[in-house]
Amino acid sequence: MNVAFLGLGVMGYPMAGHLAKKGGHAVTVYNRTAAKAEKWAKEFGGKHKPTPREAAANQEIVFCCVGNDDDLRSVVLGQGGGKDGAFAGMKSGALFVDHTTASAEVARELYAEGKKGGIGFVDAPVSGGQAGAENGALTVMCGGDDAAYKKAEPVIAAYAKMCRLLGASGSGQLTKMVNQICIAGIVQGLAEGLHFAQKAGLDGAAVVDVISKGAAQSWQMENRYKTMLDGKFDFGFAVDWMRKDLAICLAEARRNHAHLPAAALIDQFYSEVQKMGGGRWDTSSLIARLNR
Repeated sequence: MNVAFLGLGVMGYPMAGHLAKKGGHAVTVYNRTAAKAEKWAKEFGGKHKPTPREAAANQEIVFCCVGNDDDLRSVVLGQGGGKDGAFAGMKSGALFVDHTTASAEVARELYAEGKKGGIGFVDAPVSGGQAGAENGALTVMCGGDDAAYKKAEPVIAAYAKMCRLLGASGSGQLTKMVNQICIAGIVQGLAEGLHFAQKAGLDGAAVVDVISKGAAQSWQMENRYKTMLDGKFDFGFAVDWMRKDLAICLAEARRNHAHLPAAALIDQFYSEVQKMGGGRWDTSSLIARLNR
């Protein structure tokens, strides 16, 4: 299948690679920094183009993974309503799959805009971090029409261990918000538990070895406790990005009247980590503010 991938960050670069190598698709890429697109094309044998419109032209499916709502609008619609956006190069019947973690509002906006030209749109944010992208083991949560999803799912399988349609346009983004709300609470609880163990004079690793066999077990515990105890925070999703995601969650909660007291508080804890110089530390760095 002829596909494009727009955005070659720490997630998009390996995801596009899996489409080419594992999926066997003919992949054309675009990246804001052209040198990275050139590097990808040399490594994986695909093509690269200078604009989203040119990368998306004549493709059956166009995938995207960029930073935020504004980046997404720019890539899809073109800067300032220009003609270099992906939709300008796509034909009726083509499909756009967005892996950006963005707002449900922008997903619905682009879904509606795509419909005008007969272009399908699936919001499909991912969870699993850089390691999940590199290992082709991401969890993908989708929103959109059933027919569009069914077209996308077998192609997404090149880099996903789990992919599911959760409802209408925006549902994927809403589900990703649930994911981030849960992660924030789990990491804060783990940070406090490990901090307490250290202050109590316990062997933190031994404690985790025991409690991870019971109800306290979590992915965060198993994958982050060692680095948290060692004060090393260069192993995953950055604090700056988590604050971006939590801002989306809190804005949506104001719209739907959900109550997120813990998420709002933990967002402020992450702001403290940023002030400590930890904006690029991974999210497990919540323990650092307790150990100051």
